[in-house]
Amino acid sequence: MAKYLLLKHYRGGPAPAVDYGSMDQWTPEEVDAHVRFMRDFAARLQDSGEFVDTQALAPGGAFVRHGGEGRPPVTDGPFAETKDLIAGWYIIDVESWDRAVQVAAELSAAPGPGGEPVCEWLEVRPFLDGSAAVAE
Repeated sequence: MAKYLLLKHYRGGPAPAVDYGSMDQWTPEEVDAHVRFMRDFAARLQDSGEFVDTQALAPGGAFVRHGGEGRPPVTDGPFAETKDLIAGWYIIDVESWDRAVQVAAELSAAPGPGGEPVCEWLEVRPFLDGSAAVAE
């Protein structure tokens, strides 16, 4: 088994197949259906023994780095704002890269406006632990 990160982006990946806009433009029922899909998806992975963790991120946040002894941390800079890029993630523990890709494809089908699959791009990254190898 190998762990993989399925990273959900707000933007920054390849162009979407269909642009449904941001979730703040969806109806409350559409948002509820999307969130329910995510919870049900996590439950299915838990039942199969492939679930490790999932988190959605709040929009707030800051960049922080060490500024030297007695100096305040630096919280701004010429960086991409991850709070605008990263929506959340799943961590899965599966038998292969192919299974990780299959799980990501299933997650990409979460419903959006009108109940249509959003077909969002998900970034699939193996954890660096020596056991995960990407096969093309």
